[in-house]
Parts: sequence; structure tokens; C-alpha cells
Amino acid sequence: ELDRQVGELEVEIQLWHRKSAASKKLAKVPGIGPITASAMAASIGDARNFKNGRQLAAWLGIVPRQHSTGGKSTLLGISKRGDTYLRTLMIHGARAVIRVAENKPNADPWIKKLLARRNKNIAAVALANKNARTIWALLSHDREYEANHRMAA
Repeated sequence: ELDRQVGELEVEIQLWHRKSAASKKLAKVPGIGPITASAMAASIGDARNFKNGRQLAAWLGIVPRQHSTGGKSTLLGISKRGDTYLRTLMIHGARAVIRVAENKPNADPWIKKLLARRNKNIAAVALANKNARTIWALLSHDREYEANHRMAA
């Protein structure tokens, strides 16, 4: 019975995802599938409510906690104070991208360098943080995802 209910809900999510322009836009980012894209699009609403991508990532709970005073900035561990469900979806998607990138010789060089100096779990959170900032940029500036996008000088 539960499997049948889960199947019905997945079909509903897929239908909503196909109708939502924002959700389809987010699903183009590596590590974000239809379920994550639809959950993010529905939860975020208007991305312009966040000042920048870091605020969105902080809302999800995937940025280092800050303890700063007197102009000296100290970054602590990941805060984990945000939305547990969305954070979990983002990190699991990042883990999938990392798992595939390990076996691909032509994988994203940023991920390769990150894996060379950090363990997989830290790399997954870093990629989830990067994806959250990408999501903010896509939604707030109404752009499409480009894999090799570079900022203008």
C-alpha cells in the first residue's frame, strides 16, 4: 500500500515539475533531479527575497557558522540550522555527482581539485553549497544553466 502511495506521489511531483518553468530550469544543474528541483522551486518561491546566494545557502544550513568580532572572521563547522529535507536532497545529489566524477577522466576540474584536498563528505557539502548559490543565481536573474559559464571580466 505504501509503495502504491509513494508511486502516486512521485507521478504528481513529476507532473508539477513538467509544468513549472523554475523547476525545469533547476533540474539542468548537475546533482539536482526533478524531486529536488520541484522541492526547491516550491520552497524558495521568489529568490529575490534572499540578498545573495550565501543567504539562500545559509537558509538551507550548508554554510560554515560564523563567529566574528573586531574585524576578525572565524568560520566554524557547517551550521545545519536550515531546512533538513532540502539540505538532505542537495547533499545526496552532490554525492551522486561526486561518485560519477571519480570515475570520469573529463569530470569538472573544480570537483577533481576539491576531492584531491578534502574527503568525499566535505566535498559533497561544498558542492551542495555551490549548487545552492547557482540555484539562487538562476532564479533571481532568470537565467538558464550553462555548464561552463564564466563571469564577465
